[in-house]
Parts: sequence; structure tokens; C-alpha cells
Amino acid sequence: MRSLDRMTLRERALVALREAILTGRYGPGDHLGEVEIASQLSISRGTVREALRHLQQEGLVTPGVRGMLRVRSLTDEEVDELFRVRCALEGQAVAEIVESDQLPHLVAELNAALDKLEAATGDLNEQLEADLAFHAQLCELSGNSILLDTWRHLEGPIRVVVMSASSENRRFPMSAGHHRPIVEAIARGDADTAVRVLREHMQAAVTLLTAQA
Repeated sequence: MRSLDRMTLRERALVALREAILTGRYGPGDHLGEVEIASQLSISRGTVREALRHLQQEGLVTPGVRGMLRVRSLTDEEVDELFRVRCALEGQAVAEIVESDQLPHLVAELNAALDKLEAATGDLNEQLEADLAFHAQLCELSGNSILLDTWRHLEGPIRVVVMSASSENRRFPMSAGHHRPIVEAIARGDADTAVRVLREHMQAAVTLLTAQA
């Protein structure tokens, strides 16, 4: 029972800290003190330490001064590198989907993800979740588990970048309309066009997310 309680506490700390980072309550560069967090959540420092270690693996947290962990902060160059790597992964996913003998079924799945993205007309968090869900689906449908796992490791930093951008630039092209040409090209078996549109989409995102307020 104590082992179960410990896991429950760790998961509760992990969820609370992840939410605090992804909603901007902890901003990029903010230090994450174990004592303060343990007091706020009424849990042990050891439990907090385990949660922070997990968030470090997700790419949301990074070591700072004297080993104290802080919310990850990316330079403009790192944001560009992040989205170029992301584009390379998703481009490979496109190529593998187009080559699949299940192409009609996979296109139907992508269109369903587009429908959810189109329905996400609420706040930024809802739109961001739907946008990332579409891109995760793209990678998952490739059938390449290593590709999907690698993309998942980029998801945390992507969220931090979006939430730390100036408020007017956070809503980079996340609409279904910006994604539909990718799916249409995939449906035609035109991987080159799908990748070109995907690259333009990523470049537009970087331009907005790194723009000064």
C-alpha cells in the first residue's frame, strides 16, 4: 500500500508541475525549488525530486545554477533547430504513410484528426492540444515506433516555446486550413508536396514564435 501511495503522490506532483509549466505559471528560466514545491503540494522533497527528474526527461526542465533545476528556456536558434528536427521527423512520417498499402485508411484517420482541429475553436490550450494531436497522429500512422518516440521527446520543448512566446504570436498557424493541404497531398500520394507544405508550416511557426513582442 505504501508503494502505491508513493506512486500516487509522485504522479500527482508530476501532473501539477507539468500543468504549472505548460500554462505559464512557471516561466522559462524559473527555478524549481524542491523545498518550496514540497511545501505547496504537501509532499516530500524526494517525491518532488522524482517528478522533476521525469520532467527533465520530457525536456521541460533543465539543470541550472548549482544543479538546481529550472524550466527550460530555448534561444531563437534552438527554436529553429527544434522545428527543423521536428519537420525532418514528420517529413519521414509522410514518406512512410504515402508508401503504405493502407493509404486510404491512414488518410481517413488524418482527416478525422483535422476535424478535431477544426472543432478546437476555444482557448489557446485547446487549439495547441488539437494541433499537437494532429502531428502526433501523423507520426503514429507512419507505423515507425522509433520515429514516434523521438517526436514525443520534442513535444515538451515545443509546448514551452509556444507558451513563452508573446501573446499575440502564440496562435501560429494551427487551423485545420493550414494542415489540410498536407493531408490532400498525402491522399494523392504526393509526398514531395506534402513535405514542402509541412516545411513552410514549420518555418512560419518559427518566424512567429521567435518574433519580439
